[in-house]
Amino acid sequence: MVMTGRPAPLRPEPRPVTGLPPHDISAEEAVIAALLLDEDAFAHVVPILDPEDFFREQHQWAYEACAALTERNEPITIPTLAHELDRAGHLDALGGEPALVEIAGRHFTAQGVEAHARIVARDSMYRRLIQAAGQMTALAYQGGPDAARVLSAAEELLLGIRSAEAAGDFKKLRDLLDQFMEEPGEDPEAGLSFVRSGFMDLDQQLNGGFPRGALCVLAARTGVGKSSLLLNFARNASIGHHGTVAFFALEMSADSLARRLLSAEADVEGARLVLGTHSDSEEARIMHAIGTLAEANIYIDDSATLSVAEIRAKCRRLRAEVGLDLVIVDYLQLLHGGARADTRANEVAAISRALKELAREFDVPVIAAAQLSRAVETRNPHIPMLSDLRESGSIEQDADIVMFIYREDMYASPDEWQQDHPDLPGGQHPAGLAQIIIAKHRNGPTGAITVRFRNSTASFQDLVLREPEYF
Repeated sequence: MVMTGRPAPLRPEPRPVTGLPPHDISAEEAVIAALLLDEDAFAHVVPILDPEDFFREQHQWAYEACAALTERNEPITIPTLAHELDRAGHLDALGGEPALVEIAGRHFTAQGVEAHARIVARDSMYRRLIQAAGQMTALAYQGGPDAARVLSAAEELLLGIRSAEAAGDFKKLRDLLDQFMEEPGEDPEAGLSFVRSGFMDLDQQLNGGFPRGALCVLAARTGVGKSSLLLNFARNASIGHHGTVAFFALEMSADSLARRLLSAEADVEGARLVLGTHSDSEEARIMHAIGTLAEANIYIDDSATLSVAEIRAKCRRLRAEVGLDLVIVDYLQLLHGGARADTRANEVAAISRALKELAREFDVPVIAAAQLSRAVETRNPHIPMLSDLRESGSIEQDADIVMFIYREDMYASPDEWQQDHPDLPGGQHPAGLAQIIIAKHRNGPTGAITVRFRNSTASFQDLVLREPEYF
């Protein structure tokens, strides 16, 4: 190696960071002012901002108060916001009602509210990045023999910031299907007072379908097929009924839901779809299914945490942009209340009431999945009852329709089932059959209908495979 005698060039040292972390008080005030000046502003900023994104604590309080007013479907005005802040004990610390008047006066228009919200969110992300950098520095100084663990912890800190930035808005099914084909592939029917489920016997039992303005609850134990049936409802309402569907998935990713829809539509096992091991004939069905689903007006929001106020704001924006015919929430117990409740039961009660109000406000059916308690597992037969609903009192009271999914083949093998039913003709095990039990129907009959469950594609079908007239 030839030595030149010159020292290696030094990399410029980063300048020391001093002062307050990134923030923009003017942008924060502009957001609060817009909420006071335009009743539609909250719907535009709620996908972008959380209360913690505001640097000034007083602005956090104001934004939380606006969210609370929206959750109760009350207008955001200077008097109502001042009253809500006073209830929370923050009005005096913020500067009283004159401070709100001053903010609204300095920013006398709501124009550009989304741009201002993104500035606030961007600075919040920078502050979280600074905090994560400090934590990573501490991890590196602590060191230890397990370098892989330290590196993994540092990566998780960064991934947490990236995940928070990526979540929080609708993804149209057509866009999600782009990953399966390079080029993926009517106006909503007006005047109908219901949205059809796409299952002939169920629609007949419901006197036509899910009523507009109704809260419908679909409950079952884990693994029985709640999400699958909700996807069937979404697919049938959009493709069969030409409706626009908002699907809020708090438990599954939008990609997973799109894959399930494609698997069911193409009748190709999900694992084969993912691994690319399908046959040429299945490939043709997949391409055809993508073309069909690409036309579906299904909008999926896979935010992991949501309140009903955020759902309302997103639905309001979706309705203004493309229309809205059906709202699906998977599932109710994963929602969180905007206001602090003293017990979880009271929080769920507030959530179910808010979902009912949302259905009436937008004049659409709201179908919310719900978990059942373990009580259903401890008795025989394991047929669900209304009392099995977790925090059942409020959900049962607010819901217009309560449906259960019951699959007897999950509880007994063929031999066990034949022993328990020796007198039934044929003694055939009910494999692949499911009952949709209507346990409550505010404006019609209760009862049960039988459908087919296909485990390979995690989908439900009518027992008689014939297409309804509206498909």
